Amino acid sequence: MGFFSKLFGSNNKTTDKNGGKEMLKIGIILGSTREGRVSPQVGQWVKQIADKRGDATYEIIDIADFKLPLLGEPGGDASGVSGWSSKINECDGFVFIVQEYNHSITGALKNALDFLREEWNNKAAGIVSYGSVGGARAAEHLRGICGELLIADVRVHPALSLFTDFENGTDFKPKEVQAQSVNDMLDQVISWSTALKTVRNK
Repeated sequence: MGFFSKLFGSNNKTTDKNGGKEMLKIGIILGSTREGRVSPQVGQWVKQIADKRGDATYEIIDIADFKLPLLGEPGGDASGVSGWSSKINECDGFVFIVQEYNHSITGALKNALDFLREEWNNKAAGIVSYGSVGGARAAEHLRGICGELLIADVRVHPALSLFTDFENGTDFKPKEVQAQSVNDMLDQVISWSTALKTVRNK
């Protein structure tokens, strides 16, 4: 039994008001909207691993589906903001699929994070990043943003290399060891999400 299982217990399901069991909802957020992006491949891989666990309901959330305008831009079509707010609000935790562009996260992900506040608060998140150095610098930038939004980002961090986990930088073929890293990350995300749900329900 891992450290977080010992700390929070092995039962990762929460009890609803009627005494039944309610599964946690974890959103797997695709952090890029650019043409030719590979985040859908990475997100689907994470979901396939996660779905085998049976400890939560996992859903891929694509920022591109909500067509968010640039925050504060006059005349922008903000019709997708309500749906974005509702989708994030219903989640108990997140896994961010993060691409490194110019040593940081994408503008689309930063914009999507900035659009909301309370919907993020007191929830847990894991980070799966990729880039020439595994997306490490983007992940570190995201951790600072998460702290400000009261998102508890977990320590375990699957970092995917464009050189060893992709072919030609576009076809995602992760090394076998990466799947264990994802499961270790999800162990922490589920434990922290379970704990923080009690904070939000006070």
